[in-house]
Amino acid sequence: MVKIAAVSMAALVGSAAAFAPASKSATSTSLNAMSKSLPFIKAPTNTEGWVGDVGFDPLGFSDYFDMKWLREAEIKHGRSSM
Repeated sequence: MVKIAAVSMAALVGSAAAFAPASKSATSTSLNAMSKSLPFIKAPTNTEGWVGDVGFDPLGFSDYFDMKWLREAEIKHGRSSM
């Protein structure tokens, strides 16, 4: 009985760790930082901190539109294209 309780507790702790916030890496973006995805362009500053940020915004949409609106549009169009 003790083994079952220990295994179930370990499973609960492991699944709770999936919902913990991700730690941010200690990277600093200077004004002349280059993009990770396209090393020949400058990294966009408005995408920093968003999930999946690798510096891909070649047309500069994040400079003109709200990032929340862009993310929602990306999800909406991705779902409709499936």
